[in-house]
Amino acid sequence: MEKITVSLIKADVGGFPGHSTVRPELKEKAREQMERAKKEGLLVDYHVLNAGDDLQLLMSHRKGVDSEEIHGLAWDTFEAATEVAKELKLHGAGQDLLVDAFSGNIRGMGPG
Repeated sequence: MEKITVSLIKADVGGFPGHSTVRPELKEKAREQMERAKKEGLLVDYHVLNAGDDLQLLMSHRKGVDSEEIHGLAWDTFEAATEVAKELKLHGAGQDLLVDAFSGNIRGMGPG
């Protein structure tokens, strides 16, 4: 039986108002990215949610723990959501994206 990994990765990419919640537009952008990855076979399934102003990506996949592909997908998704947050002039847009480029694993880069 093939193993399934469940990954939950979150980042603060912009809150409204302040640190209280995630705007629907950011969650929709994340859903678009997740759905594309699911159709391409990278994800088995996903759910986009939030805790306060942290955008959270709950993903099931067959890539194992600390997969560069999954962490890269999360990074790209957070970057796309940050662009929406900047357009909306949200508080702290992209504040958890501490570096300029993805290096293979999100740990230590801001998102957790």
